[in-house]
Amino acid sequence: MTEKAGMSEEMIINRLKEHGFRITKQRKLILRFILGHECSCCKEIYYHVKEEDPTVGIATVYRMIKTLEEIGVIDRRNMYRI
Repeated sequence: MTEKAGMSEEMIINRLKEHGFRITKQRKLILRFILGHECSCCKEIYYHVKEEDPTVGIATVYRMIKTLEEIGVIDRRNMYRI
């Protein structure tokens, strides 16, 4: 798995916890996909994550991206790069 800009999955999970977010299986799955791939849009993330877990909804992906942006982990202008 590629870790971008020096942020590991563990560091991001800790930051989410610090901001009061629960760390669900779906959030971890979305985060792992973003860390391991160059992503251009939420739909791309959704289709790939859905292959692994069919219960993931598109709204979950959008909320996770928004959450990661709010806590300063990603920047949408940089196409979801961490």
